[in-house]
Order: sequence, then structure tokens, then C-alpha cells
Amino acid sequence: MKSLRNLAFFLGAVSFAALAACQGSKTPAPQESMGGASSPEAKPGIAAHGGRLVLPVVAGHPAAVYFSVRNDGPGAVTLASIHVAGAGKAEMHKTQGGSMNAVKSVELAPGVTIDFAPGGYHVMAFDLARSLKPGDTTELTMTFSDGDKLSMPLRIEALGDDIGSHDMSDHDMSTRSEKPR
Repeated sequence: MKSLRNLAFFLGAVSFAALAACQGSKTPAPQESMGGASSPEAKPGIAAHGGRLVLPVVAGHPAAVYFSVRNDGPGAVTLASIHVAGAGKAEMHKTQGGSMNAVKSVELAPGVTIDFAPGGYHVMAFDLARSLKPGDTTELTMTFSDGDKLSMPLRIEALGDDIGSHDMSDHDMSTRSEKPR
């Protein structure tokens, strides 16, 4: 058992070193949470990455939270709840058929990745603390039906922060004018 913990710690350290070597980009890469290596209560075989909290345009409205979670464990697991540091309440939602509804849980089969992304599963974070500012980070904690937990950092963004980061070099950006009709 001790050798498994040492192996998990070593793999976590190697992953962290690999991520640190890739820090040349404008936006800091979120650190991946690795089940078994990030904390004693982490869910074995579960990993999450790409966490971001997108602040609302209008104060008092909820923020949206996006991330990916993968189950590399031997059996299905059920994500039962979400907590976002700095939010009074967080709910898992799913957009389907043009409507958004809260969901009580999300099942992850072995070998499956679920993306919490616009247009599908996502988290709504309500009653946000004023201290949550673009460019900062906060923490998301997932709780599974058996009580195991997994935490990960969330990069805080303002709505539209990623618009300027798209590569437009292959688009014709010349100004066109038309004669008025």
C-alpha cells in the first residue's frame, strides 16, 4: 500500500513538472487534479482538468463553471455534488433540447470523460463573493456518492475573455465599404 502511495506521489510530481515546463502561454494552464495524488480524500482513478469559472456580465447573476472529468477507475462513479469556493451555492445543470435543468447527479462509466461545457453539462454558481476577480483562481470540489472528493483550481474569467485569443491570421481583415442604397 505504501509503495502505491509513493508511486502516486511520484506520478503526480512528474505531471506537475511537465505542466510547469509548458508555462510559456499567455494564459496559465490549469493544473490537473489526479485522483489518489492530490489529497488523501481524492477519488482514486478520477482526474479533472481545464477548470474555469466565467463571471456573469450582470452582477448578482450566476457564474458558469466548466471543466472535464475522467473516470479511469474500474467501476462507474456518481458525481453527487459540487462546491465552488466563493459561491454561496453551486448546482450541476444540463442543457438539452433548448432548455436548461438542474441535475442531482452525473454518472461516469469507466473510461469515460464528461465535459462540463457550454451547451451540455455545466455548473451554475450563485451568490458570488465580490472577491472573485478575472485573472484570479478559486477552487472547485467534487463530491461523489460514496463521500470521496476531488478538488481542482478554477481560473476566473470575465465573459468574452477568450475572444481576443483566437488566431485570425488566415482571415481577410481588410475593411470593406459598400455604397449606401
